[in-house]
Amino acid sequence: MSTGPKNVQALLQTARRAEAQGRAAEALDAYQAAFEASGRDPALTGDLGRAALRLGLHDAAEQLLRLYLATAPGSAQARADLAHALRELHRYDEAIELLREALAAEPATPSLWTDLGQVRVQQGEPASALVFFDEALRLQPGFGRALYYRAHARADLGDHAGACADYERALAAPALDEADGVRIRLAEAFSRLGLGELQTGWRLYRTRLSPLSGRRERFEVPGHAYDFAAGTAALQGRSLLLVAEQGLGDEVMFAGMIPDLARALGPDGRLALAVEPRLVSLFARSFPKAEVLAHRTQSIDGAPVRTVPGLRTAVDVWAPFASPAEALRPEASRFPETPGFLAPDPARVEHWRRVLAERPGRKVGLLWKSAKLAGERQRLFAPFDAWRPVLHTPGLSFVNLQYGDCAQELAWARDQLGVDILQPPGIDLKDDLDDVAALCAALDLTIGFSNASFNLAGAVGAPAWLVAVDRAWTLLGTDRYPWYPQARVFTAPDGWPAALERAAEALSAL
Repeated sequence: MSTGPKNVQALLQTARRAEAQGRAAEALDAYQAAFEASGRDPALTGDLGRAALRLGLHDAAEQLLRLYLATAPGSAQARADLAHALRELHRYDEAIELLREALAAEPATPSLWTDLGQVRVQQGEPASALVFFDEALRLQPGFGRALYYRAHARADLGDHAGACADYERALAAPALDEADGVRIRLAEAFSRLGLGELQTGWRLYRTRLSPLSGRRERFEVPGHAYDFAAGTAALQGRSLLLVAEQGLGDEVMFAGMIPDLARALGPDGRLALAVEPRLVSLFARSFPKAEVLAHRTQSIDGAPVRTVPGLRTAVDVWAPFASPAEALRPEASRFPETPGFLAPDPARVEHWRRVLAERPGRKVGLLWKSAKLAGERQRLFAPFDAWRPVLHTPGLSFVNLQYGDCAQELAWARDQLGVDILQPPGIDLKDDLDDVAALCAALDLTIGFSNASFNLAGAVGAPAWLVAVDRAWTLLGTDRYPWYPQARVFTAPDGWPAALERAAEALSAL
């Protein structure tokens, strides 16, 4: 094999083509081959490091970019690239220090100010990030990347109108490629939904399925993809496969449209549901006329592919779980007013009622965090000590519904507040989701943030109080939670302490 410059360039082209097509392992192999073919040219460690970064291999990216920085110690761009890797590893202080060094050398470089703003957003400080994006745009008006990330910060702050204005300006920026456009439209979708512009929001939300959206997973399922932009009339008498997508909470939330779809299919239609394996028994009980089975995601040619092994239904058309919203939920008034679409196991509900009867007062399930709390997601959840007024409410027995490691928080409540939060016996709160749904149905109330367990409580029709950031997109421009009509909402425009004080006052009034 030739190891000349032409071969190096050919390998780099192969790598970029594989990366664009989502074949991550093949892309990285080609980048590595180009590096070796170049005689391990130190200059290529930067290309290799940036490729690893784009492919989500952040530890490898850091190592490679440190090697590159050693060859170009005066390069502000080398520092910015390494800062990007550190930001993705949530080592924010190190990233900020590198960017400050780069700005000391090149203070008029808009991209460095933008990078600094991105770090602040991921730290959960979108308000302070705006200063850096504004400076980048002062230096270069119309700078697309700064507009895009300033829009993110504005959306995090609940300013969806300002975010949409920035997204539109970013789309008009020069040097915008197709992938940039897809990512901007997808981000704009959430702000349009947050404004209550549901028809536009759901239409833009289609871009999540584009291979250019950053989504690595693709679907390999039978049937033709159904276009819900045309409505549901063409579903009559056909067989439809719905395939779950995204996170577990979203999977439950969007499942509220399944009864509508069953009616659209009519008595001669057939429905199959491919869901997260932990949800199969719950969904099978809730939708007994549907074939319910677990989807599987496996790596094919280095890319994750979602399949539906064991499917018996002869499928005419298929769709991801969220896609029907375009036809079924074009406005908030189209959400059902009757709560509950999932059916918990009645025997397990009765079991939990007997267990809970041993505790005094009303039984309140408590949720306070997500399994994913890295970076900017932390802003969506109040620190546990902010729950003090809620936990001090007299006449209540609190029950832990929080999955994951929460021993420290339970000990703090016991030792500092004298509140013994019941750890329900004999249940895995992360994996026994059918039993979690039954437990939620047995409680007098569930209160917390919108994670998977909160969505299960809402979906079985149990009383549920949501604590949320101000103007969260899932409120769909309303002051309620349309997905679960029985839910009461406590938002935090004036901060978490005030929101939780209001929740505590409402609990006292029960």
